[in-house]
Amino acid sequence: MIEEIVDRGMLLAIIVRNEYDKPGISFFTPDELSQQLAYMHHPQGKLIEPHVHNEVKREVSFTQEVLFIKRGKLRVDFYSVDREYLHSRVLLPGDVVLLATGGHGFEVLEELQMIEVKQGPYSGDHDKTRFKPEVDQPLRILG
Repeated sequence: MIEEIVDRGMLLAIIVRNEYDKPGISFFTPDELSQQLAYMHHPQGKLIEPHVHNEVKREVSFTQEVLFIKRGKLRVDFYSVDREYLHSRVLLPGDVVLLATGGHGFEVLEELQMIEVKQGPYSGDHDKTRFKPEVDQPLRILG
């Protein structure tokens, strides 16, 4: 229900399937990632103390993004940092993916509603480098 996509020791993504359920708080990301991903399951009546977040200077070198699939079906194609196609996964409603490093592309397999969260401010075309997929290569859909 939790899958780490790794290429040559580098974490490309973390997929949390809709079926994941564990009481308490589960963090899936290492502390050094600029985007943190956690799952929380608390019983009724649990109190979370009010709080504010302190100003902490952080340096972010690469954009990381989290996609929440609300409805539909999405194929995610994973690429190495060298733009080599590795394999694909299909995400379903309730699934979440954190895209940490490497490349990725998508194909909407069924009409899709999703939410994207990433660091800002958005830098437009400076934020990403697009590349053409190797269309003659067969897809390797795992999991």
